Amino acid sequence: MSSIPAASATPLSTATYTEKLWPNLGVWVIVLGLSAAGILIFIPISPLAGYLAFAGLLVLQTVVLVLWTPKIEVTAGTLRVGRAVIEREYVGEVTPYLGDDATAQRGTRLNGLAYLCIRGWIQPVVKVEITDPQDTTPYWLTSTRNPERLAAALGAARR
Repeated sequence: MSSIPAASATPLSTATYTEKLWPNLGVWVIVLGLSAAGILIFIPISPLAGYLAFAGLLVLQTVVLVLWTPKIEVTAGTLRVGRAVIEREYVGEVTPYLGDDATAQRGTRLNGLAYLCIRGWIQPVVKVEITDPQDTTPYWLTSTRNPERLAAALGAARR
């Protein structure tokens, strides 16, 4: 049996910033409403069928929302937004947007080549310029509940 020296052990998490873009309360209310529609559709068959439809729809929608919730993670070497990962050396200017500016970035000011990780229930966004000369993506635009903290995490590690 071999032992690993403590100096070579890798920490469990080297992330300087982590955020999951969980659905807000309004989304969960919609999930409950759509699940309740199952009762209305199946109750003419039997009350049991209606309640089973409600439970099945509720579980299905919950699983889908939880599994498809993207994660933002900043480490010393990489930026991960959803399924996309880029080395930090290719991260350029990072700009947080709130309110009407965030809406414009998601709409009229949006570049069609940008990588998007946007959730409609999260208003603020952060624009991350991509400086890789071989990448045609000009920037990443991601929703975030903490735009200043994300921008600071990306800016701090670049120095």
